[in-house]
Parts: sequence; structure tokens; C-alpha cells
Amino acid sequence: MGINYYSLGSTENNRFVKILQIFFGIVCIGVAVFWLIFNTRSLKSDGTLWITIIFLIGFGVYQIWSGLGHTTRFIEISHDCIRLKKNAVLPLVQMLPGEMEKIDFFPLNVIFYLKSKKRILLRFGTIYHETNEKIVDQLIGFAESNNIPFEVIEEKL
Repeated sequence: MGINYYSLGSTENNRFVKILQIFFGIVCIGVAVFWLIFNTRSLKSDGTLWITIIFLIGFGVYQIWSGLGHTTRFIEISHDCIRLKKNAVLPLVQMLPGEMEKIDFFPLNVIFYLKSKKRILLRFGTIYHETNEKIVDQLIGFAESNNIPFEVIEEKL
């Protein structure tokens, strides 16, 4: 079993879009710095400008990170671990077979139960149904090869 990489979101890897994201991120940070420099007197009296500046800087940084590919959501399944980045801003989670107690499979999500009593929830979207099935098949294969108990739960309406 090699390393299987699956994107959990849009697979837009267009170079033009990435350059545009970086450009608009730089523009947002530039506007925030401009407001900070030229509105220093009014910033002391008005707190909403501080909120605007912080928002513009935060959004600009996010756009630059997104353009550089650091906000990509994915799951990577190999024989000896599962690497999961389910949120664009939160860090990567690495799960080893020895840390896993059980895996529950639902139609639109997977719950990983760890021995530390922590639960990690992976939600699937409804758009990429074929990819969701491939991920579930790979996770079932991972659980079987590492002797991790799993349960496929069918929800009925």
C-alpha cells in the first residue's frame, strides 16, 4: 500500500488563480498599512478602524497562504499512518495505528476514536461522491491491515 492522497475540497490548481490570490493578499495588507500610516490620529479615537485594519491584514495573510498552497484540505493514507488536514487554518493531524481505538463510517462522515479518548471527525461533502467512496475504501483497507476495529453505519431516513 503506497501513499494515497485525496483532496477534500476544490481541486483548483490553476496558476493564474494562485497568483491572483497572492496579489489580492498583498493589496489587502497594503491598504491596511496605508490606513495605519495616514489615519494615525483618527485611530486613537475610533476603534472600528482598528478592527478594519486587523481584518484586512488577517484576510491578506490568508489569501497569500492560500495562493502558496498552505490552506489545502486533504487526507493522506499510507500503510503506517493517516495524515489529515480537515481545516484550512488548523494544523495537520497525524494518526498512527497504535493510537486508534476504533473507526466509525457514516454516509457523509468518518469518526476516528483515539485511545486518548479524543474523537476526530472528518466530514465529507456531497459534491465529490466518487472521491468520498475511494477515501472510505482506503480507510477500510487501512483499518483491516492494521487490525483496527471499524463499523460501517448506514443511516436510514
